[in-house]
Amino acid sequence: MPELNVVDIKGQKSASVELPKEQFGVHVHDAVIHQAVVMYNANQRQGTVSTKGRAEVSGGGKKPWAQKGTGRARQGSSRSPLWKKGGITFGPKPRDFGYTVSKKTRVAALRESLNAKFLGNHLLCVDNLEVLSGKTKEFEAILKNLKIEGRTLAILDGTNEKTLLASRNIARLSLVRATDANASDIMSNKNVLVTKEALKTLLKRIE
Repeated sequence: MPELNVVDIKGQKSASVELPKEQFGVHVHDAVIHQAVVMYNANQRQGTVSTKGRAEVSGGGKKPWAQKGTGRARQGSSRSPLWKKGGITFGPKPRDFGYTVSKKTRVAALRESLNAKFLGNHLLCVDNLEVLSGKTKEFEAILKNLKIEGRTLAILDGTNEKTLLASRNIARLSLVRATDANASDIMSNKNVLVTKEALKTLLKRIE
């Protein structure tokens, strides 16, 4: 059965957690992760871009010149898409890019993303991660003791206000609750730092 070491804030091993062998240490199904990540990214798109068609731009009520006799090409409106300041042909309009996939797919994506980090040795579990002083340098010292480099996602069982305050000025570090973490959050970071209690919550979510 695969095991994940649990360390303290000084980087010393304090215990280990057994992970379900059916879910961890096996082949990663990339396709289900891709489905979920694309969905999460699509749901974050604003879709507020808008352009005006020829019926919406101002002006253009009068025919620019006579139909015949001028020697020039016939024109019916100065707001034709062919003209400067004319309307836009097939331009973007406000729309909702969001869609959803099944709950089963989202759970599978969360499970596979955690498995991918576990197989890549980028999943680290700490017994506790609280900075009661709220000082950034103390949080940075913890990350240094744990030898964590690169973009990191810290998954906590409950967001401590002081811990959040200490972490928000650290570059490439983001915090999320175990109940809110998803495959997109995990795969967009190199390292995943999870507390022991938060790991229990995640394992319940992927059962």
